[in-house]
Amino acid sequence: MDATLGQLFLIAVIVLVLVPAPLFIILQFITKWRQSREISSGDEQMLDDLWQLSQRMEERIESLEIILEKEVPEWRQKHEQR
Repeated sequence: MDATLGQLFLIAVIVLVLVPAPLFIILQFITKWRQSREISSGDEQMLDDLWQLSQRMEERIESLEIILEKEVPEWRQKHEQR
């Protein structure tokens, strides 16, 4: 009777390890995969900041081009020849 109880316990442990463990691992990977597809609020804020900085930089470059056009009208031709 002792051997039968030991065998049943061994079978129960094997079944519990073989069924829920892989299922848990698969569900864990699915959850991580879904989270990695979404953009975090910190990343979204960083992208917004970068967008605003690029807009400011574009305005500055346009202002510099206007100043250069007034002060050195041939600057664009000289720059394009390089």
